[in-house]
Amino acid sequence: MQTKITLDESEIPTHWYNVVADMPNPPSPPLGPDGKPIGPEALAGIFPMGLIEQEVSAERWIPIPERVREALSMWRPSPLYRAHRLEAALGTPAKIYYKNESVSPAGSHKVNTAVAQAYYNQQAGIKRLATETGAGQWGSSIALAGQMFGLEVRIFMVRVSYDQKPFRRSMMQTWGGQVFASPSNETQTGRAILAKDPNNPGSLGIAISEAVEEAASRADTNYALGSVLNHVLLHQTIIGLEAKKQFAKVGDYPDMVFAPCGGGSNFGGAAFPFFADKASGKRVRLVAVEPTSCPTLTKGEYAYDFGDTAGLTPLMKMYTLGHDFMPPGIHAGGLRYHGDSPLVSQLYHEGLIEALAVPQIATFEAGVMFARSEGIIPAPESNHAIRACIDEALRCKESGEAKTLFFNLSGHGHFDMAAYDKYLAGELTDFYYPEAEIKASLAGSPKVG
Repeated sequence: MQTKITLDESEIPTHWYNVVADMPNPPSPPLGPDGKPIGPEALAGIFPMGLIEQEVSAERWIPIPERVREALSMWRPSPLYRAHRLEAALGTPAKIYYKNESVSPAGSHKVNTAVAQAYYNQQAGIKRLATETGAGQWGSSIALAGQMFGLEVRIFMVRVSYDQKPFRRSMMQTWGGQVFASPSNETQTGRAILAKDPNNPGSLGIAISEAVEEAASRADTNYALGSVLNHVLLHQTIIGLEAKKQFAKVGDYPDMVFAPCGGGSNFGGAAFPFFADKASGKRVRLVAVEPTSCPTLTKGEYAYDFGDTAGLTPLMKMYTLGHDFMPPGIHAGGLRYHGDSPLVSQLYHEGLIEALAVPQIATFEAGVMFARSEGIIPAPESNHAIRACIDEALRCKESGEAKTLFFNLSGHGHFDMAAYDKYLAGELTDFYYPEAEIKASLAGSPKVG
């Protein structure tokens, strides 16, 4: 009865998988302020050309540079686990597997793209990176990657997470990152927001505005993003590619794939390689799981919107709650972005993937059950996928179906224990974002496309 399915370092994928090659319709192009499509040159002020080429590519396979594969070998391939104890605790006939991305030095999947982005920026002669982070997993990852490739890293951390997660901040600083609570006094955007509301809790949209402003103002500085954009999801497909090799080793294949979804890199990384099989006729359901407090896919509008609050980014066609959306200070970790990956959004809009929203208390209930069965304390983001997977396993218990279920354990929760403390003390509450407030936020979105 095998529990851990491993691969040799030599089996780290040599290419990333680009889902654009298998999409039935080409991606909607990003637009400029005038509502007209922009070309790659419009991104050259804040991204290196190596990443811009990946952002606009329709090639199915993109080679992973050897130096990136060497960096990835510090923790990859990550193990695939069969959750025997969780299955027994649930009394389900379903088989449950999970990919353990918490084995990275930063404790999450985010490092997979951080090392790639740091590499391409170093190759382009860039000396500094500016970025944002929500729960701190991305900030930790890019701080580590910057250290590995000799880059200075400046991180604008959403204020509510800056206060809730001091040890994530410590990790970033240990790896040499400079961390600022966002909105900050470091940028014009931050100063303007603080002038209106000195107690503003921050949002990913605001933090992105600050990071983009800083990157655009200095020739030696580029912007790095932990999710949403095509090249970021491309780098994360190493998760699903490894998982497919591991399933083949034990002669199994998932009926359903679950992953948390905030900006989309977690879901895209786990699910896109399986979408390649779906596109060629294989039956597999791909489910993105988000919080009811930030229900981008399930309650948002499919429209062109800015990726940030100040409107500094190009307009992207995506499910959005409006770039002025201010998420509540909940413990869903990084799943609090107002928009979603344009690729994930388009696939959902075309009915090729599924999405569901789960409430906060139920996710922590699932995370505690998982920890008591499998031993690993999951990150709050991961708990969303665990909740959806457990619910499906319980449906299998009722129906007698022996489905194979797979979810991405995107990271561990060792730096999120304050959230578990609140759950165990009965102090967490569920929050369902009001329809009226979503409509009010969307009213400010640009009317183009």
